[in-house]
Amino acid sequence: MNTEPLAFRMRPKNLDEIIGQNEIIGKQTSLYKMIKNGHVPSMLLYGEPGIGKTSIAYAIAGTTKIPFIALNATTAGKKHIEAVVDETRLTGQVILFLDEIHRFNKAQQDYLLPHVERGDIILIGATTENPFHDVNPAIRSRCGQIKQLTRLSVEETITLLQRALSDEKNGLGKMDIRITEEQIKKIALNSNGDARKSLTLLESTVYSSTRDEDTYIIEDEVIDDLGGNVGVYGDKKGSNFYNLLSALQKSIRGSDVHASLYYLAHLLEVGDLVAVNRRLLVIAYGDVGLADPSVGNNVLAAV
Repeated sequence: MNTEPLAFRMRPKNLDEIIGQNEIIGKQTSLYKMIKNGHVPSMLLYGEPGIGKTSIAYAIAGTTKIPFIALNATTAGKKHIEAVVDETRLTGQVILFLDEIHRFNKAQQDYLLPHVERGDIILIGATTENPFHDVNPAIRSRCGQIKQLTRLSVEETITLLQRALSDEKNGLGKMDIRITEEQIKKIALNSNGDARKSLTLLESTVYSSTRDEDTYIIEDEVIDDLGGNVGVYGDKKGSNFYNLLSALQKSIRGSDVHASLYYLAHLLEVGDLVAVNRRLLVIAYGDVGLADPSVGNNVLAAV
């Protein structure tokens, strides 16, 4: 039994195996053609967790065959970058994938600059935050591509799950799994566009289901139990949290009840009730209060 998680094993090996993000790295895009022709630009990839930033970096490395080094900025320091620089002296050029690049301080980012500018290091930085706010402008200016990734659609997630179920080398293809198309769709819906979560949920569902000799019989109840809360993304101190606050305010301003409740639910899941109350007061006085001045006092009393 392979002990590596399914999501890790199913990571794409080249650009043609990537599912989703067609507007960024699809066959019709300039970035795809550029990489296929042997030129890899430094770039920044940003977006929510589980939507393919790391996968794209590994797929680029697998397509170009340029030496590849992956680091995480939460644990890497200057000595790790120095080791990467030493590697360039031996190989001439390396691709450095730096996850959570916004965690590097200015001095650490500045150390990268001359090497990225010369092209010794091809930097692929990934971040869950907006790089226009959280990444050193000097680094941004040396990245020819800054791309925002989006969640997978339900159809794309289903394609990913079906590939995992049929892949005999890296996926679950060697296992006898009895699963319906409706159950695959349910897993896709529960993962909410998060590729990593969809594969993790699939793997957990298989090993939690009834086993009849060598056959795994997938049950709806197991999917519902494991799927549970599809989860939300919103770091209290991250830019996406403030995007959610802004979306809530604009939804209320536009009298969209369903959207207002949706974004409020996201914010409550994140857990910063103080910030939510502050924004509701702003809305009460600055938006709704223009039509009904009493609303502000009522909201303040409720808070």
